[in-house]
Amino acid sequence: MSKYAIEVENLNIYYGNNHVIKGINLKIPQKTVFAIMGPSGCGKSTMLRSFNRLLDLNKNARVTGSVRLFGRDIYAGDIDSVEVRREVGMVFQYPNPFPHLSIYDNIALGLKMNKLVKSAEELEGRIEWALKKAGLWEEVKHRLNDYPSGLSGGQRQRLVIARVIAMKPKVIMMDEPTANIDPVGSKKVEDLIFELKKDYTIVLVTHNPAQAARVSDYVAFIYLGELVETGETGKIFTAPGSKLTEKYLTGKLV
Repeated sequence: MSKYAIEVENLNIYYGNNHVIKGINLKIPQKTVFAIMGPSGCGKSTMLRSFNRLLDLNKNARVTGSVRLFGRDIYAGDIDSVEVRREVGMVFQYPNPFPHLSIYDNIALGLKMNKLVKSAEELEGRIEWALKKAGLWEEVKHRLNDYPSGLSGGQRQRLVIARVIAMKPKVIMMDEPTANIDPVGSKKVEDLIFELKKDYTIVLVTHNPAQAARVSDYVAFIYLGELVETGETGKIFTAPGSKLTEKYLTGKLV
C-alpha cells in the first residue's frame, strides 16, 4: 500500500470551457493534516471535490488526470463512486446537520442506510464512539433526542464531523470548516483536527494562512488554479520558495 493517502497527477478540472484546475501534482502523506490554501475563487474547493468524486454530481464538470486513494485510481472505470465517498468523508463550510432529525438520528441515518451496523446495541455504541471522537459527547449525551437547532454553530459543525467519523472513512476532507462559526467554536474544531490526525488523514481547505500555520503539517498554495508550491508547513511559512507565496502570506496578495 502507498505511504500516501492521496496522490494527484496532472489533475485538470473544467467547468464547461472554463479551465479551473490546471495540471496539479500533489502527494498527501497518511495521518497528517494537509492544508490547501489560497485566495477565494482560486479553485481550492473544486479540487477538494475531485478527491471524492463529488464533482460527478455536476454535469458541467470534467476531470482529467488521476487521483489515487491509497494507491488506487478513483477515476478508473471499475471504481464505485459511492464507495469512494464512504472512504473520503466531507465536512462543508456551513455546518449542515439534518435539521428535522435528532442529534442521535443525524448520525444513525448514514449507518442504517449503508447497513454498517447489525444491531441496535452496535448502533448506539457507534454513535457514542463518534460523538466522543468529535469531542461532543459530554455536551449532548443528555439531549440526543433534541434537534440540532439548539446547538451552537461550533457544536453543529462537530456534530457533522461526528456524522462523518461514524462512517469510519479513511480520509476526512474539510472545506473552510470554521469560516462560519464563532472564535470559541473555531478553536474547538481546530483542537479536534489535532486529535483526529492520529487516526485519519485530513485535507483542509482554508483561505486563512494563520489557520494553515496553526493546524497543518503540510501545505499547498494554489493561485488561479495552479499549484504555486507545496511542502512542510514550517518550511513554506519561514522560507517560501515563491515570491507569490510570500506576498500571499504577508497579506499583499488577496
